[in-house]
Amino acid sequence: MSDSEIIERIAARGDGITASGRHVAGAVPGDAVAADGTLLAGPHHVTPPCRHFPECGGCQLQQADETALRQFVTDRVVHAAEGQGIAIGEVLPTHLSPANSRRRATLHALRTARGAVLGFREGGAHRIVDMRECHILVPELFALVGPLRSLVAEHGARQPVDIELTLVDEGVDCTLKGIEADGLAATEALLDFARANALARLSLDRGFGPETVWEPQPLTITLGSFPVPFPQGSFLQPTEDGEGVLVGDARAFLDGATTIADLFSGLGTFAFALAGPRKVLAVEAARDAHLACKAAANMRGVPVLALHRDLFRNPLQPEEAGRFGAILLDPPRAGARDQVVQIAASDAARVVYVSCNPASWARDARTLVEAGFRLEKLRPVGQFRWSTHVELSSYFTR
Repeated sequence: MSDSEIIERIAARGDGITASGRHVAGAVPGDAVAADGTLLAGPHHVTPPCRHFPECGGCQLQQADETALRQFVTDRVVHAAEGQGIAIGEVLPTHLSPANSRRRATLHALRTARGAVLGFREGGAHRIVDMRECHILVPELFALVGPLRSLVAEHGARQPVDIELTLVDEGVDCTLKGIEADGLAATEALLDFARANALARLSLDRGFGPETVWEPQPLTITLGSFPVPFPQGSFLQPTEDGEGVLVGDARAFLDGATTIADLFSGLGTFAFALAGPRKVLAVEAARDAHLACKAAANMRGVPVLALHRDLFRNPLQPEEAGRFGAILLDPPRAGARDQVVQIAASDAARVVYVSCNPASWARDARTLVEAGFRLEKLRPVGQFRWSTHVELSSYFTR
């Protein structure tokens, strides 16, 4: 192909990029693109497995083979560090979650003249792509797509319905927002739906937060080896295998530490895995998650002390952070700028930072490095398979 350019890498939003900086949608490294935009598939370009790709916004990179996908996840993390001038001691092997491993998702549905459509939204648009297959959801979640479509066709209103699905110990936790369930008949229909599909919990959100409609027994999620109560809307790592890798890294990085501060601890994903004989302080701002963590620790006699504290408004101060043998933090996408500043000013010498946003992580990491920390280990993690969403674990010492 004359005057063609070779795609060298995949950009943060999923476009292929040539050496000249040209962005090409749907391209992967090794593809060639002509001046008129014609794309010639290279050795790493594969046929997407799903009929809904690329319209469905659930995936952006199904055209990339395993090698290209792994390189994309790796580059996102490594380049974020390099962009802040951070030297990396060791890049650990990149972890990619397999197909059909996502255990939580938010789907959307809309009642139509012919029934209902249900699925993810189209990329960059509001249109719902009617899901007939899915290669990212665990089978337990996908099995509910058909029954939920029928439920929305019967009881949906004019507005879209948001459906939150999470696989927990007892089965699937389902929350519906936008369903009109007024009257005895509608309530009975929802109960029949929950029974027929063996839901662990069914909740309705009428705009004031979720209300439980069906929950035969209290829901739990096993963290470490301990069942922890699972409040509605709680955060959970998107895949079980990804959680295992992140927790495994934390254990390895913090070997020998006897006291650990787990900041932005949520339900205790890391706290319960790290506790015993270590003592762990689990600090969380969300009250429901804090209370669930506290209840599980007290019930099982685990050396986890749960502290309810908003670390954005009231971060651990240097003298507090310095009391612990090590600190672990897993903040939201925005990062933990103010908390990291306090850690940098403390006597803390070991920090594990788990992140779902390489950009905010790199900014925070720069603060630690400027305070004398070294980035010893860094692992890229791709739990959201075929997505541009990337996570990581990292270990700093000084």
